[in-house]
Amino acid sequence: MKYAEVFKESLEHPDDFWGRVADEIDWDRKWDSVLDKSNSPFFKWFSGGKLNTCYNCVDRHVLRGRGEQTAVVYDSPVTGTIQKITYGDLMERVSKVAGFLKKLGVGKGDTVLIYMPMIPEALISMLACARLGAIHSVVFGGFAAPELAVRIDDAKPKVILSASCGIEVQKIIPYKPLLDKAIELAGPKPDKCVIFQRSQVLAQLMPDRDLDWHELEAAAEPAGCVAVEATDPLYILYTSGTTAKPKGVVRDNGGHAVALLWSMKYIYGIGPGDVYWAASDVGWVVGHSYIVYAPLLIGATTIIFEGKPVGTPDPGAFWRVISEHQVKALFTAPTAIRAIKREDPDGKFLKSYDISCFDTLFLAGERLDPDTYYWATKLLDKPVIDHWWQTETAWAICGNFRGLEFFSPKPGSATKPMPGYDVKVLDPGTAQEMGPNETGVIAVKLPLAPGNLPTLWNDDQRFVESYMSPYPGYYLTGDGGYIDEDGYVFVMGRVDDVINVAGHRLSTGSMEEVLAKHPAVAECAVIGATDDLKGQLPVGLVVLKSGVDRPKDEIVAELVRMVREDVGAVASFKKAVIVNRLPKTRSGKVLRGTMRKIADGESYSVPSTIDDPAVLGEIQEALRHIGYATNPPN
Repeated sequence: MKYAEVFKESLEHPDDFWGRVADEIDWDRKWDSVLDKSNSPFFKWFSGGKLNTCYNCVDRHVLRGRGEQTAVVYDSPVTGTIQKITYGDLMERVSKVAGFLKKLGVGKGDTVLIYMPMIPEALISMLACARLGAIHSVVFGGFAAPELAVRIDDAKPKVILSASCGIEVQKIIPYKPLLDKAIELAGPKPDKCVIFQRSQVLAQLMPDRDLDWHELEAAAEPAGCVAVEATDPLYILYTSGTTAKPKGVVRDNGGHAVALLWSMKYIYGIGPGDVYWAASDVGWVVGHSYIVYAPLLIGATTIIFEGKPVGTPDPGAFWRVISEHQVKALFTAPTAIRAIKREDPDGKFLKSYDISCFDTLFLAGERLDPDTYYWATKLLDKPVIDHWWQTETAWAICGNFRGLEFFSPKPGSATKPMPGYDVKVLDPGTAQEMGPNETGVIAVKLPLAPGNLPTLWNDDQRFVESYMSPYPGYYLTGDGGYIDEDGYVFVMGRVDDVINVAGHRLSTGSMEEVLAKHPAVAECAVIGATDDLKGQLPVGLVVLKSGVDRPKDEIVAELVRMVREDVGAVASFKKAVIVNRLPKTRSGKVLRGTMRKIADGESYSVPSTIDDPAVLGEIQEALRHIGYATNPPN
């Protein structure tokens, strides 16, 4: 199949296109209509259809004779554990966990909050909820109590599933004190909490409220699959927010299963029995889509990795997992590859492993800078695919294909729009479509493809205001960029990462591209700091590769000259500072907005998603040395 004909049919005849894909899902009752447009912008996919997502992920593979195939590989370098779970074993465990949830009163339409580390029980919990028709809301393990409390308030879970601790490299994080504090802060209280006790920490259980997971699972009666409407919610996933209440992204059952099944086959080139690894966390959308649901829908083997790209134990961790478990495709964030590049710039650790099984590296979650693309491509000698998507979409908006038509990559581009996504670049002022290579706001013409959020949890108004009202008839992605003459989409960063220098709108992403080309630079960020004369000026923050031993002033001077030569004097790029690390979320996104506030001396809140809050103090001190952050908040 050629991309052009597939893409055209998906936009012009979505009922035919997605209806054929849906025939590969097992339905309890077939849909009345593929796409219901009667209440725009609240579109519905597969209205009238009934199915069970857990059945499609687990039971049907067992019933078709593949119960002995490995479904899940749990690889935990932090505990020295490798465990393989077959589809048959997975069905047994999920059925029993669903059984004890059912005994605790959980049924169709109830919410269950999951606060777990990267262990198989996190995946099992999600599938057990789906089995009962309950709605799960996974919160990243180790989230601070106030943030967890906000999510408890909004989701109002009947039961909370948690574990005694998580492990970050060598640091053990007890979860129970955080959970107890969050429940204390929250208004609505769960009926019960079920705690999975790990050997590293034994949590103190509260009488009458807390229950031991092992005891419940051992005594549970298996529960069967409950058919739900295709339009019923499968889960709620909260986007991170530091000022406003986090948005509860809702995911439906039918459209989600159909879209993810298609994506595994055609984007990732994965089929039944293949080994697929998304090196993320179940607390993020990547974990939901590509650790749990999509690989199991297609009948692949998925990997749960409790470790880091470096430090568990070394920069060869990813290559070991690929070699040991025969991984065909890896999906991770560019920041993970940059971390490996920083610690092992010459790729020496790769030489210890045979990764001939490996086919493709997929990167997403933040913009892939060309330097990292070239480094990974040269090191691996395999296709490196940048694809772009969001928590709201559940799967890629733009990307390349390993099961359809593979396009020659253009570094810095997420390649082509996926089927079902009519991507446009709009003038931010007039909402008119921009021409080739003209930068503007990236939007997607409605209706959105299946799998995308149908609304926000109990907040239709905010859904419309946040995504649909700014440009009627379009979904606002919040990202800026352009589409070139060949139809390749270049996503240059969040709209608020476009700075205004003396009336010129400039992308910080384009400047970061230039800085990343310097041979001493491991990673970088450019922010727009307030300037009395020009409105804003770009400031670079740069992390050097390990082993670089040159005067910092020389490197900074070279970086300034490079931006002047590549972007032009109009950028007014005159200041950069070398730092030991950049502040990031636990999913690897650089906190540019927070750094911008620090530079401007504005008050800021420490984001709950930050990997290490101490880094903000380091950034503040570094910016102060070059004349910013002169009036830091108390």
